[in-house]
Amino acid sequence: MSGWLLILALLVLGGALSTLGDRLGTRVGKARLSLFQLRPRKTAVLITVLTGSLISALSLGLMLLVSERLRVGLFQLDQIEHRLRKSRQALGRSQEELQRSQAELATSRQELRSAESGRRQAQVRLGQAERRAQALRSELQPLVRQRAALEQERDRLSKDISAKDADIRRNRAELEKVTQRIAAGAKELKQLETNLIALRRGDVVISSGQTLATAKINLQKASQAREVIEALLRQANLAAYQRVLPGEQPNRQILLVPRGDIAKLEEIISRRGSWVVSLVSAANVLKGERQVLAFPDVRPNRQVIRRGEQMATTVLEGEETGPEAVRSRLNLLLAAAFTKAQRQGSLADGLQFDVGSFNRLGLELSNRPAGQQVRLEAVAGRDSDIADPVVVELRWSNGPAGSSAGPMPSRSRP
Repeated sequence: MSGWLLILALLVLGGALSTLGDRLGTRVGKARLSLFQLRPRKTAVLITVLTGSLISALSLGLMLLVSERLRVGLFQLDQIEHRLRKSRQALGRSQEELQRSQAELATSRQELRSAESGRRQAQVRLGQAERRAQALRSELQPLVRQRAALEQERDRLSKDISAKDADIRRNRAELEKVTQRIAAGAKELKQLETNLIALRRGDVVISSGQTLATAKINLQKASQAREVIEALLRQANLAAYQRVLPGEQPNRQILLVPRGDIAKLEEIISRRGSWVVSLVSAANVLKGERQVLAFPDVRPNRQVIRRGEQMATTVLEGEETGPEAVRSRLNLLLAAAFTKAQRQGSLADGLQFDVGSFNRLGLELSNRPAGQQVRLEAVAGRDSDIADPVVVELRWSNGPAGSSAGPMPSRSRP
């Protein structure tokens, strides 16, 4: 009803304004008025146009004032359409989510039905398992008694195994000692092979690791360290000269020792205590070379061999009666004694023993009755520190009584 009233009002207003504009234009034309320096006729036309525009503006203003829907449709139509599109898209997404939710709900319902069926089956299996467990309990009774008997047997066997393990550990300890001896022998063999290669390449007069000079040092004042080191260097240089350049005058320094090693050596021997210092060759040196590289080896002095200590033993079998076999066995005994002395830390370059007694002992053992087994023994003749010579006595026995040879000042390598 309001729409018809609005149309009726617009028609009345348009007719009134049209009549008013026409009369106003007629009067302006009759009065021959001029606006903006226009002709009266054109001025009348301008008044008519302005009147028509006013009619349109008033009509539109009245419609916008009276009709809220027209205002919304005219100014907010684009926004409303944009919100409508968004709402439709949101509705579509909501419908898709609703469909997914309905599918998940159907799946969950199916899984629930499956779980319920599985639960009933599990209850059936549980009942069967309980009946089976009851049957197994009755069957396990004799097995439990048998297990107790087996555990008693196991305890007894464990005790036997423990005893066997103790034997195995002892055997392993012995095997480890033998392995260490083999390793030491292999290392010595490797060194000998190296020296042999060097010997084949040239006349090696000083081997790697060979001691050129050794001194036992116990300073009263730290200021004496430099003097003692210089004396030791002169002694080692003279020894190197005699081996590398025999027959020439030792008129220059061919022994080269790093200054840093000399400084460290001076610092160490300046401390309180007794020290043993050795100058050791750093490499194999051929005869005729002009330089010998060496490095100092310093260690605290200590006793390494006690008087009466057994250094080595061996057995001379009954069939070993020839002089060569006896001498070979005695040399082996001395070599073993020398090896033990080195292993205990001795820096001596050989053993001291009575050569005459050694020869007499060899002759006596060569003339012993055939088949007689003899036990040979090398015993330390006196206490020895690291740098002291090692004196040994040779003893032999084939029963309670024994014979021995005493030490002599002469020195011989085993």
